[in-house]
Amino acid sequence: MEITNYAGIDVGSNAIRLLLMSAIDYKGKTHFKKVSLVRVPIRLGQDVFTEGEISKRNTIRLISSMRAFKQLMIAHEVDFSRACATSAMREATNGKLVAEQVRNETGINLEVISGQEEADIIFSTHIETILDTNKNYLYIDVGGGSTEMTLFVKGEVATMKSFNIGTIRLLNDLVTEEDWDEMKNWLKAHRVEFKDLEAIGSGGNINRIYKMNQKMNWQPLYRDELVESAERINNMTYEERLILLNMNLDRADVVQHASNIFLKVTKWAKIRKIHVPKVGLADGMIRQMHEERNSK
Repeated sequence: MEITNYAGIDVGSNAIRLLLMSAIDYKGKTHFKKVSLVRVPIRLGQDVFTEGEISKRNTIRLISSMRAFKQLMIAHEVDFSRACATSAMREATNGKLVAEQVRNETGINLEVISGQEEADIIFSTHIETILDTNKNYLYIDVGGGSTEMTLFVKGEVATMKSFNIGTIRLLNDLVTEEDWDEMKNWLKAHRVEFKDLEAIGSGGNINRIYKMNQKMNWQPLYRDELVESAERINNMTYEERLILLNMNLDRADVVQHASNIFLKVTKWAKIRKIHVPKVGLADGMIRQMHEERNSK
């Protein structure tokens, strides 16, 4: 048995996350065991999507968080790590400069990746291995700055697309009708080509809605249930979501926007069933690192 410790750092538009995971290679198979997940709601997208750059205050918070992540990686004896920044950092006019500051002050090499790279890494979770290869699936990853979609046809990736529609953009009224039309037209085109699509939902908000519906172990979330959950969320105040639904401060003000994205996508693609495996970018980074290491 061989155990390798990995860390994946996802610097998103709403929060940054450190995922610690061990890969256990035993009798020719790899078993991934989650050790810890640390999340810090810095909300870089609030800066970038409204002001165009990351503020000094949030740069300091980001560097402080990354220093803490570095110490946690040392304490957990991490063998390999990777850090990736998505929509907010790649659109910030000072994104490369902030990434340099992070590297200089913490020793962590923060990669600013494209939307296509983001989708490719998420695909590295190998979600296709637990899919029914006789069916077609649309993988939907909703973040603060963008929504990544991957179309699986008979177990293979047919196409990927990144849209500048995310919860922080919607919170600040920064998504245009043209943005929605681009997504709608793409979905309708593929809906005609590939019928009977099912969805795979990814991101903290759909995970929270899944939990609200008391789902577990790959039980599907039906669109009717999503509609009911969205109505319940929309009819609550921010304070009620915090107290009655026990949501985090930075979840309670964006969850309705995430539910709206999922509602539109499932409507336009005529999807009635959503699977929620609770994997994301950091999971993909770790699995990608392990595959690359084992291929050498």
